Amino acid sequence: MTAAAEGAEGVRVDVLRGSPNEEELAALVAVVTEAYAGEAAEAVAQEDVRTAWSLTQRNLREPLRRDLTWGRFAG
Repeated sequence: MTAAAEGAEGVRVDVLRGSPNEEELAALVAVVTEAYAGEAAEAVAQEDVRTAWSLTQRNLREPLRRDLTWGRFAG
């Protein structure tokens, strides 16, 4: 399946020096495509592991209210 068949946008390649032929450009595209596919396959986010402690610890106490002063003295 080609990139065009998958609905991907076309890729633009600008040659800054030299004059590669069609076979060299095809080889370049094949190598870059394979490297990108390998990189994308390895770039998997690790799932968040939740233990029993982390599930129950949020119920231990409510967050502190910072708007209240310590004791009865505001001064």
